[in-house]
Amino acid sequence: MMPVLFVGHGSPMNALGKNSITQGWRSMVASCDTPIAILCISAHWYTKGTRVLSSERPRTIHDFYGFPHELYAISYPAPGDVELAKRIGDLLGPSVTADDSWGLDHGTWSVLRHMYPKADIPVVQLSIDAHASAQVLYDQGVKLEALRKEGVLIVGSGNIVHNLALVDMDMDGGFPWAIEFDAYIHDNILADRHEGVIDYRQAGACAEDAFWTREHYDPLLVALGAAGRDGPVAIYNEVFFAGSVSMTSYRFG
Repeated sequence: MMPVLFVGHGSPMNALGKNSITQGWRSMVASCDTPIAILCISAHWYTKGTRVLSSERPRTIHDFYGFPHELYAISYPAPGDVELAKRIGDLLGPSVTADDSWGLDHGTWSVLRHMYPKADIPVVQLSIDAHASAQVLYDQGVKLEALRKEGVLIVGSGNIVHNLALVDMDMDGGFPWAIEFDAYIHDNILADRHEGVIDYRQAGACAEDAFWTREHYDPLLVALGAAGRDGPVAIYNEVFFAGSVSMTSYRFG
């Protein structure tokens, strides 16, 4: 059975070169069997309703601005997988819409170009329904767990703490509230208390600033649902960027 990953992707600049974060990403898949396909739930495809990417040749989307030219020149030409997109629709039900207008956004390709640099494994993206509750997203993950037995690697890409309004580029490490919230999620995951991750407000006051909008947290919920509760958990990249972005990443199974 394939593992499930949650990856803290952080800045698009991580797509360039090698650093301790990208080394952590490579380590996450170093001991995994090669997947037949990858399903990525990215924080950067936030939609009304749930959509699944049905393109045979997904385009590389540069969904950011103000970065160096070399970042916009990156292409990640992985093929799509129309049959996998249909399978995902079957698992999640008729509320899911096939969509060939999107592509691979930087929540997906900035990570995968380090994990699978040849771009030869089919990739499908699943959007996040902006109106879905945390419980609904977790339940979607539970329905997707069957894909793991079929050789599909499920990857949630976001950040557990992600508050760009509070970043401090001069800060080394995380704000106390950011560290506290990240530790709360860490403890609940390791104790298989998924309910505490779904109802993250149980963390208390630190949850108020961990994110003001939930899109970067939501991929964790889908990944956790797909992971189940009885497998080993490995943790990577337990560091913070600019005080208010957690790069903590998990491999389940």
